[in-house]
Amino acid sequence: MSRRRVYKEESVAVMERFFAAVDALIENKTIRGLQTYCRLHDIDKRHFYAQKTDPGRGYFEVAWLLPMIRDYKVSAEWLLFGKGQMFKKGKEA
Repeated sequence: MSRRRVYKEESVAVMERFFAAVDALIENKTIRGLQTYCRLHDIDKRHFYAQKTDPGRGYFEVAWLLPMIRDYKVSAEWLLFGKGQMFKKGKEA
């Protein structure tokens, strides 16, 4: 069981954008669902669901962000800083 964490406001904002991007990928049918993202990128789905439900859980890992940038062309600038468009130009989910 993960210990509760007190994340900085900026970290919570990154997590919120990450989960928004996952939802956009599902909505656009780029991936089937949360379980698919977890399976493809070796993320413990129990940790993923717990973190999404309760941002104070201590499961979130920076490694969860990497496939977003590398495989799904989510803008790192948007994901980390909330600036610009969610997806890089020329590649929509």
